[in-house]
Amino acid sequence: MTRFAHGVSALRSSEIRDLMSLATSPDIISFSGGMPGNELFPLDKIDNIYQSLTEKEKQVAMQYGPTNGLPTLLESLSQYLEKKGLPVGENRLMMTTGSLQAINILAKAFVDPGDTVLVETPSFIGALSAFRSYEANLVSVPLQGDGIDIEALRTTLNTAGPKPKFLYFAPNFHNPAGIIYSEEVKHQMIELLKDQDIPLIEDDVYSDLYFYEEDVPKMTNIKTMDPEGIDVCFTGSFSKILGPGLRLGWMLVPEHIYKKCELIKQSMDACSPSFSQVIADKFIRNGYIYEYTENVRQEYKKRGLAMIEALEKYLPDYVSFEKPRGGFYIWLHLPKGTDSSLILKKAIEKGVVFVTGKTFDPDGVKNDCIRISFCNTATDVIQKGIPVVAEAIREVCG
Repeated sequence: MTRFAHGVSALRSSEIRDLMSLATSPDIISFSGGMPGNELFPLDKIDNIYQSLTEKEKQVAMQYGPTNGLPTLLESLSQYLEKKGLPVGENRLMMTTGSLQAINILAKAFVDPGDTVLVETPSFIGALSAFRSYEANLVSVPLQGDGIDIEALRTTLNTAGPKPKFLYFAPNFHNPAGIIYSEEVKHQMIELLKDQDIPLIEDDVYSDLYFYEEDVPKMTNIKTMDPEGIDVCFTGSFSKILGPGLRLGWMLVPEHIYKKCELIKQSMDACSPSFSQVIADKFIRNGYIYEYTENVRQEYKKRGLAMIEALEKYLPDYVSFEKPRGGFYIWLHLPKGTDSSLILKKAIEKGVVFVTGKTFDPDGVKNDCIRISFCNTATDVIQKGIPVVAEAIREVCG
C-alpha cells in the first residue's frame, strides 16, 4: 500500500472545489464561488499594457525572476501599500504565488506537527487546509459580528496548553462571515497578545472592495497600527483587485521572519510568475488599479444590495444574516442544528448552488450556516436564484 505523509493523509477536498464543475454548468445559478465576475476583468487595460511593453520588458516577463519578486513591482507595490498606511519601510515585502502561498509559507515557517494554531470559526477554508497540511492542531475561537470573541480568545489562551504558534484572522469583509473587525476588537487583540510571542497572520484581500467610503477609517489593519510586542505578518492579493489568474499575492513581514520565508519560497517554486509581475507593476504605475477598483466596487455594491433586498424579501424570519458592507459574501444563520447539506441538495435539484457551513468550520462539524456569494452573479440572476434558496430552506426547516 502506498504510504503517504501524515499531513497529506489528513487533507480533504474542499467542498468549494468540488462544486466548481457544477457551478460552471450553464443551467445552474452559482452563489458558491469567491471569484470576480469574468465580465469585470480590465481586459482592455491588460491589452494596452502588453502592447506597450518594450522588447526588453517582454524578455523579463518570460524569464525567471528573483525569489522575493521583480524589483520594479516591489517598488510600485510598496508605494501602493504605503498609501494605504502600511509600514513597508520597517518590514520586508515578498511576492507570492497568490496569497494562499503566503499563508502556506508562514505556516511552514512556524508549525511543527502537533503545534497549536488559533483560527476563527468560521474561517477561510484555504488557510485551514494549509495549516492541516503541516499537521497543526487547529483550535477555533468563535467569530462575532464585530470580530473574534475576545473573552473566548482570552479563555483559550489560558487553557490551550502549549503556547499557540500564531493566530490567523481576516479583518475586513471576512470570508465567509462578511464582517468588518471593529476598532475596539483590534485594540483588545493587541492588548491581549502583546509580548506573548504569538504572531498574528492578518489576511486582508478584500479591503479595497468596500461599498461605503465612511467605512474606510474603521478598516485600519493591525499591521498599519504597527503595535510593539507583536509580530504581525500581513498577506494580500491581486486576485480580487485585478484577476486571480495572475496567481499573484504578497506578504509584508518583519525582517527576521522574512529571511526564513524567502528560503521556504525558494524550495517551493523559486519565484512567482514574472509575466504576471510585469503586468501588475504596469497596472499600478499607470494608475489603472485605482480606477478599476473604484469601478468594480460600484458593481459589487449593486450586486450585494440586490442580494440583501432579495434575502429580506424571500427568507423565512428564522434565518438571519449580517448585511455586507463590501467584499463578496453573505453568511446565513439557520436554526441551530440544521443540516445545510440537505438544503444544498434540494437547491441543486432546483438549479442553484452555494456552500454549506461546515466547509468553513475548523472542526468540520457546525453546519447550520450557508455562504452565498454575490460577486460573480448579475443582479437579475440574483433575483431569480435567491427565492430558490429560500424555498429549499423552507422545505428542510419548515
